[in-house]
Amino acid sequence: MRDETNEIKGKWEFDENVTKVFGDMLSRSIPNYETMRQLCFNLGKNFIKEGSTIVDMGCSNGLSVESFVKAFPGNYFYLLDVSEPMLEECRKRFKDYPLVFVWDNDLREGIPMDDIDLALSILTLQFTPIEYRQNILQDVYDKLNEGGAFIIVEKVLGNSAKIDDLFVKEYYNLKQENGYTQEQIANKRKSLEGVLVPLTSSFNEHLLHQVGFKYVDCFFRCLNFAGWIAIK
Repeated sequence: MRDETNEIKGKWEFDENVTKVFGDMLSRSIPNYETMRQLCFNLGKNFIKEGSTIVDMGCSNGLSVESFVKAFPGNYFYLLDVSEPMLEECRKRFKDYPLVFVWDNDLREGIPMDDIDLALSILTLQFTPIEYRQNILQDVYDKLNEGGAFIIVEKVLGNSAKIDDLFVKEYYNLKQENGYTQEQIANKRKSLEGVLVPLTSSFNEHLLHQVGFKYVDCFFRCLNFAGWIAIK
């Protein structure tokens, strides 16, 4: 379904209206979205073997992890989120996969499983309060198996206000080219204030090293979106 939201009242929520148009919203709002998703899969599949445990932190409607589930149906997938509309959509998507478990879980309270081979956080941590992020990342690191990987994609700030302004301007131009009006862009930006709080790419990398990851590298960057792979 096409995202035609003209007015967003109050703060942003992953409610039923957002859930209905989420796929279209992502494809029209994230630059090079399909490339990013494909890279996540291509890199992540190297860490999946028979009987692996894969965790998707902030699974939303299951779109980000779908390629993994279909390619590796014999493995264990734990999909975590706090939005009930998203969780319900995710359950529908994977109803024929008995090893996919969709759970209501707040990452601030910890990841409820150990021995993880691959953890995914695709545009998730940016929606958690900054003061919790290091603890969440520490929990990921502690619960990964040795040699396991963490793939994270985040919206980021430019390293200076001047460059960030350039990135944001170009990003909004891209959204207009994809059919969003200036009013829709402004309304969404206002609703996300204080809800989506990005960090610089360098600070994201600092946090990953801080919790123990020795091998960290950026595999995706387009304007104010970036993706990293970290290996334990």
